[in-house]
Amino acid sequence: MPTIADQMVETLYAAGVRRVWGIVGDSLNGFTDAIRRRGELEWLHVRHEEAAAFAAAGEAEATGALAVCAGSCGPGNLHLINGLFDAHRSRVPVVAIAAHIPSAEIGSGYFQETHPEELFRECSSYCELVSSAAQMPRVLETAIRRAVADRCVAVVVIPGDIMLKSIPAIVPAQRAALLPPAPRIVPPLPVVQQLASLLNEGTRITLLCGGGVAGAHDAVVQLAETLQAPIVHALRGKQHIEYDNPYDVGMTGLIGFSSGYHAMGSCDVLLMLGTDFPYRQFYPEGARIAQVDTRAAALGRRTPIELGVLGDVGETLQLLLPLLRKKTDNAHLAAATKHYAEARAGLDKLATGKPGGRLHPQHVMRVLSERAAPDAAFTADVGLPTVWSARYLAMTGRRSLIGSFWHGSMANAMPQAIGVQAACPGRQVISLSGDGGFTMLMGDMLSLKQLNLPVKVVIFNNGALGFIELEQKSSGFVDFGTGFENPNFAALAEAAGIKGIRIDDPARLEAGIAEALAHPGPVVIDAVVERMEMAMPPKVTGEMAKGFTLYMIKAVLNGRGDEVVELAKANLLR
Repeated sequence: MPTIADQMVETLYAAGVRRVWGIVGDSLNGFTDAIRRRGELEWLHVRHEEAAAFAAAGEAEATGALAVCAGSCGPGNLHLINGLFDAHRSRVPVVAIAAHIPSAEIGSGYFQETHPEELFRECSSYCELVSSAAQMPRVLETAIRRAVADRCVAVVVIPGDIMLKSIPAIVPAQRAALLPPAPRIVPPLPVVQQLASLLNEGTRITLLCGGGVAGAHDAVVQLAETLQAPIVHALRGKQHIEYDNPYDVGMTGLIGFSSGYHAMGSCDVLLMLGTDFPYRQFYPEGARIAQVDTRAAALGRRTPIELGVLGDVGETLQLLLPLLRKKTDNAHLAAATKHYAEARAGLDKLATGKPGGRLHPQHVMRVLSERAAPDAAFTADVGLPTVWSARYLAMTGRRSLIGSFWHGSMANAMPQAIGVQAACPGRQVISLSGDGGFTMLMGDMLSLKQLNLPVKVVIFNNGALGFIELEQKSSGFVDFGTGFENPNFAALAEAAGIKGIRIDDPARLEAGIAEALAHPGPVVIDAVVERMEMAMPPKVTGEMAKGFTLYMIKAVLNGRGDEVVELAKANLLR
């Protein structure tokens, strides 16, 4: 007779799921054996459950479809939690199967007992404990619908013994019932007319675009042309709006461009399109602000707004554009694009190197951007890899950039790349890893070999938690606890049966990157980059300047004056 686990596998298959990420364990045996017997789902086992959750998140973001991960009872499923937090905050559809201890032992302080239905509640929109066979398949079907419709994490907590219970027959699930089509979210015409009036009255309009402009690139560019408005983007909007865009003036925020910051600061009307950009200090003072988003909770959450429009960006612009008067005064746009050209030129000067000199991370990123495929998928660790990605990685409309941009977790890049590569086997996938992030989940480098996934892992090996070091210095602290004694990562990869390439000379960079990208299997590129590289924010406050001055004084007084010299050599004496 079939079991509850068989029903679960059939339901997932009906929902289009073709792989499950995780590590096996006794409480999961019924589920994994059902996958084995079904034969049409892959069980992709990794070395750490956190990597499983990140891989599922990467798969879901790359495909837009439901992805699944699983963990055994207690410590097994607890390891999922960080990756699930990231998936939930990034709003990608993931279902997690959290196996539980034997149902009769719940509440007894049993071996490995936790309360996953409580622990996972904060990182999911749906989290339910299955305590009887009668609850299935309804709970799993509900979890699937919630994850897909709300673009969130849904968790099914189920004891191992419940999964093994026999059922009379498998209840067939209908794909159309599990995956209802997404609705159109169209704002009322009177609200669109209000927005048109606000924009028609403005003289210096700036657009701030986030991930919500996906699919609306041409309409947003047309809007910018009509309004003679510069386009600033948040990090999640980069891949959707930066390319083929003469109105682009760069990113704003802590890792953005000075031009993006000034284009927002000098406007009299700011139109936020599909963005929940969180840093309040970067919003303009005194400007009229309107916001378009599909989520009511996002409207006015970051800065006071004059008008909130609940609607899809593309649907809204389709109604809005015919109501606008074409503007002829381009002074604001011209000033913003001139500032961007100057900022871009200054940044591009840093992305070079001299043979035998220091290898700068900007140079590595520029070469990667020039050499990578037009549809390459990039994943970036938080910290400096994200900084260099934001500034030097060119988007094409077909490339993607995935990272832990909301949750801000270390160690996300390589496991997300694993998930993307498994779901998109013909696509070039490049992990932009910091040495801290890579070593945190370094065991899953072995998964690249075992799963035969040709991910190219670029390690920015600066021997430090570079972004934390920068934060400490900017606050006036002498950096502490940030240094690493790293191995030769290329040799480490070779020992695991993975091609390793070590680059520490700018003269070797072009050839090394080309060799790595041409290799048919996984590659680890150990890029030994300058540790003292500065990644200055677009808005340097008096407190930051004071902080760096204090750092230099403290460093000298603590006998670390050589670091101040190295800082100058790395950033001023190129």
